[in-house]
Amino acid sequence: MRVDLFDFELPPERIALRPASPRDSAKLLGVGAEGPFTDRIVRDLPQLLRAGDVLVFNDTRVIPAQLEGVLGNARIGATLHKRMDLRRWQAFVRNGRRLKPGSVIDFGAGVTAAAEERHADGSWTLAFGGEEPVEVLLERAGRMPLPPYIAGKRPTDERDRTDYQTMFAAEDGAVAAPTAALHFTPELMAALAGAGIGHETLTLHVGAGTFLPVKAEDTADHAMHAEWGRIEPETAARLNAVRERGGRIIAVGTTSLRLLESAADEHRVIQPFAGDTSIFITPGYTFRAIDGLMTNFHLPKSTLFMLVSALMGLERMQAAYAYAIANEYRFYSYGDSSLLLP
Repeated sequence: MRVDLFDFELPPERIALRPASPRDSAKLLGVGAEGPFTDRIVRDLPQLLRAGDVLVFNDTRVIPAQLEGVLGNARIGATLHKRMDLRRWQAFVRNGRRLKPGSVIDFGAGVTAAAEERHADGSWTLAFGGEEPVEVLLERAGRMPLPPYIAGKRPTDERDRTDYQTMFAAEDGAVAAPTAALHFTPELMAALAGAGIGHETLTLHVGAGTFLPVKAEDTADHAMHAEWGRIEPETAARLNAVRERGGRIIAVGTTSLRLLESAADEHRVIQPFAGDTSIFITPGYTFRAIDGLMTNFHLPKSTLFMLVSALMGLERMQAAYAYAIANEYRFYSYGDSSLLLP
């Protein structure tokens, strides 16, 4: 499909620079297969789902993966996006033309990394020096990797260390938050449980490539980035039992959805999973694992807007986004949410 079909105009003032407070007070746009859209708030979720439904969350934890350093007199910026082993990460590098294999970048606070190899997408493999765990080094020298549409409008600050982390965050490794889950609070989870709505967790370490616009003119020419994920056997078994009982599996966020769809077989059975996924979901895709999606509002021409268009239909999502813009919904990572039930 032509990528420009997924383009739309978004007024800059619709981009949220801070999350709603409290988190579950964010607006929630209800989108069904047909009929009018509904204006709710996230706190209404227990009334919008059914007893027996299960929400699936991503429990990845965002690490401070944004680094600023020097190489000689040159300023070098690095955004880690995929772990390769205990000491090596693949990173997008600003001013990367200054690097060559063997270059050592000084990120301050005693943190250095050597450039090892340049990849076809322009990223580099960085090998961190010393013996301390890389996570310890990042806590000392790194910043939270806010998306450029936020970081370009204000500096990252200490508040982002908690704002840009979900209540489910447990497994270190993401360089972007699974933002749909930012809206959840312990009080909302208790209300959901009281309404008979369950929840499960899986892990997908979100990479920095997730939110980038597609540069190809046709979706067939886009090379999707890979991300590492895991679904435990016990989790897969419980999710399959939900379906057998007539309950619905509602993914919270496109990251949860992509991993569930990667793990589902041709019989719509979710299998245990551990490894990389580079699944790219566009209109025409047949969903196997999920019955609905809760997600924020996405970038024009992004793989994520293509994904929601695959779920609901392109015309339906174009109309939903036009409605959201006209009704002052807040967009992107710190913005409002939508509940998509095809």
